[in-house]
Amino acid sequence: MKELFGQRLREQRIKHGLTLEQLAEKSELSSNYIGMVERGLKEPGLATIVKLLNALNISADTLLCDLVPSASHVTDDEIRKRLEGLTPIQKKAALDLLDTYISNLPYLTDEE
Repeated sequence: MKELFGQRLREQRIKHGLTLEQLAEKSELSSNYIGMVERGLKEPGLATIVKLLNALNISADTLLCDLVPSASHVTDDEIRKRLEGLTPIQKKAALDLLDTYISNLPYLTDEE
């Protein structure tokens, strides 16, 4: 994930015609740090991401799209793996919770 974020950051920096030093100045970060982010060696926090977005004048989805997992990544295998270590009573409780959750959030089932 760090590598993909860094790659996208570098692409946007170059697209905007900025050197590392120029982006560092605009974002009030060090050029060394930005270089490490671009190479996937550092993972920036939210405040740093906001500084970079503002310096590049781009929206968050430009750098984060597909990096933030969505519900579509959940597979039957993942659900099964999470349930298989539980006792039968825990599995029943988990299923009851899931049923309650789904019934109280109709938009998850595409019924409105």
